[in-house]
Amino acid sequence: MTRALRERGDEIADRWVQLQRERAAIDIGESELREEADSLILLLGGALNNNEQSMASVVGTHGDLRDAVMELSLRRERSGADPTATSLAILALKDAVLEAVERDNSDPRELFPAALMINRLLDEAAALSFSAYVERREEIIQRQSRQLLEMSTPVVHLWRQILAVPLIGTLDTARTQVVMENLLQSIQTHEARVAIIDITGVPTVDTAVAQHLMQTVNAVRLMGADCFISGVRPSIAQTIAQLGIDLSTILTRATLADALAAAVEMTGQESPTTAGAPTNR
Repeated sequence: MTRALRERGDEIADRWVQLQRERAAIDIGESELREEADSLILLLGGALNNNEQSMASVVGTHGDLRDAVMELSLRRERSGADPTATSLAILALKDAVLEAVERDNSDPRELFPAALMINRLLDEAAALSFSAYVERREEIIQRQSRQLLEMSTPVVHLWRQILAVPLIGTLDTARTQVVMENLLQSIQTHEARVAIIDITGVPTVDTAVAQHLMQTVNAVRLMGADCFISGVRPSIAQTIAQLGIDLSTILTRATLADALAAAVEMTGQESPTTAGAPTNR
């Protein structure tokens, strides 16, 4: 097999390009396919020369070859090919290599172990290409989820040295972390003295949500700022009391307006009711 890759590399590359265009649903030009084939076959032959004792795992252990297979998968993904088409394209290399091996040796006793080795080798390459595709998709999903979390937890500059975070929906650990990071960064940027966490849009408050809120409040205090929690509706107040959750150390107000008025008074500034509507500062 190593000799076939070395001596018949051009034939294998041509045949592989042909098989890909026949079998795989890919929209890639023939010249690009050929360049890709030449590079991968060259790396495969070099890797086999250096790993004669462990050919079955050469794709996973040879760094350059592994990177080439993963890059091939990512290029196909960017061109719109699905992971099945990419895996089938790599598996088509089996036939191209086996045909080249058969031209040099027709003895079934030698062809059978060669065929097994080719199958193991390129099955691993196909599995690696699929894994690279999945990892790329997971990376995109995680990045988009992070962006959505950040968009759903904006930090609003309400007044001089006063910030607010209006929360809507369920408050879980991941979202709390984003709220905390954004709020602390904004406190530093705006030199804020008071932060208001408004939970008017939070449907329910349980023990876990209360713990998340307390952690955020404690982090704000460590930054040298005070923190209000506003939007404490009667139903939420009743739930907190029934759960026995102690929020006595946290400043609370029924509405965001009440919290803003208290924050302005705390900072010794002119009241919003007399100064007019707040402007972005």
